[in-house]
Amino acid sequence: MNLKIIVATHKPYSMPIDDMYVPVYVGNKYKNTQDDKLLSYIGDDTGDNISEKNPYYCELTALYWAWKNLNYDYLGLVHYRRYFEGRHSKYKFSSIADKPFLEKKFQNYSVILPRKRSYFIETTYSQYVHAHNKQDLDMTFEIIKTFYPEYIDAWHKVMKSTSGHRFNMFIMRRDILDSYLTWLFDILFKLEECLDISEYSDNDKRVFGFVSERLLDVWLITNHIEYTELPVVYMEKVDWPKKICAFLKRKFIGK
Repeated sequence: MNLKIIVATHKPYSMPIDDMYVPVYVGNKYKNTQDDKLLSYIGDDTGDNISEKNPYYCELTALYWAWKNLNYDYLGLVHYRRYFEGRHSKYKFSSIADKPFLEKKFQNYSVILPRKRSYFIETTYSQYVHAHNKQDLDMTFEIIKTFYPEYIDAWHKVMKSTSGHRFNMFIMRRDILDSYLTWLFDILFKLEECLDISEYSDNDKRVFGFVSERLLDVWLITNHIEYTELPVVYMEKVDWPKKICAFLKRKFIGK
């Protein structure tokens, strides 16, 4: 099985030794690094690419590069500090899913996703609005309504849901991935044309990466895609009290 998993990174970091993992240095078109470790990573600015959009598309520039330029049967996207878990271990790198483990999963499924994130007191729509800018999702819906009306029912279902797949993490069979990314990037490119982000903060300018996380479930539901879920391994300690406090602050006070 020709399985490739892109590891999107913007800095030097320890990487899995399994050769199915391909570290990709994002936004390479803007950077002139002399770091030996970064120089050993593939840049997202060769061949057919959107490297210049990295400040706005985040890890999607690595995904776009891999989609357009790599040879694969299955392609996935993870992050330098987040991976799919293959087995539980106190040593984080030993927990990362390896190729034999994933090949067994693909005997029964064509798509692997991280476990859903639950917001409990927020819907997908309200959580986004409290954290970012309302017009991002509203304009995305207008694009879907105009160009992809068959996705409207799934859009409403996802926006009302209190959980969803996040992180832009997945592994998909090539034909499924091609269908998803053709749809996804068409929507994002249209959104980029009509959304004014000139007054956005640097964080909110990453809008197209944020919106894409909310679009995945819309596509999965409409196309009746079966999948399996895996836990996520966090390579760095997560300050959950701080994250929960920020979540509640945005919910009740606003960003």
